[in-house]
Amino acid sequence: MKRSLSLASLSVAALITLSACGSSGGDTAGTSGESSAAAAPSATAQASTGATTEATPGSSEATAEHNDVDVMFAQMMIPHHQQAVEMSDMMLSKDNISPEITDLATKIKDAQGPEIETMTGWLEAWDEPMEPEGGMEGHSMSTMGSDMGGSGSMEGMMSEDQMSQLESAEGTEASRIFLESMTAHHEGAVSMAENEIENGQNPQAIELAETIVETQNAEIAEMEELLAGL
Repeated sequence: MKRSLSLASLSVAALITLSACGSSGGDTAGTSGESSAAAAPSATAQASTGATTEATPGSSEATAEHNDVDVMFAQMMIPHHQQAVEMSDMMLSKDNISPEITDLATKIKDAQGPEIETMTGWLEAWDEPMEPEGGMEGHSMSTMGSDMGGSGSMEGMMSEDQMSQLESAEGTEASRIFLESMTAHHEGAVSMAENEIENGQNPQAIELAETIVETQNAEIAEMEELLAGL
């Protein structure tokens, strides 16, 4: 009889313990659920706030303050770069051109293509036209504080006749025209970039101008060596 009571007592105790554990687990789950529910809006709000915070600097960079020199720099450097890419494509389509020159043409194209896209993005973000009012005719960086020389046009740009000569030339003659013309072209770009560094306002435009000065001066030195070896 005592043994039966003992077993019964143990069973009751076990049931009480299990009940307590179940209740505790339920409370914990409930509390956890409530905490998660409470935390969810907070996390969402933080994510939303974070996204807004991250987007704002991007927007700020795209619409950063700029002046007329920044605008003119982009408007004029875009077609200047486009011609350099076109010249490079001409050389890459020719036979009997030395690997050193085709490598240079590839390097110029690969660098200036993305820069064209970057500057186009700036003008769009600044709500500025792709070209100066009235088109490129008669415009030069000299109006922005730098004497670009020539007859009021971008220094170093090839004429249509010069581009035709490069397109029809072959072999060593094509290499000579390309190197001489691209050297003058780069010198014009460096002058435009130096004016941007001195008189521009937008940090991104000034940074690109500094890159242009550094890389194109190095390429000018490389082209002078290649010319001497023709």
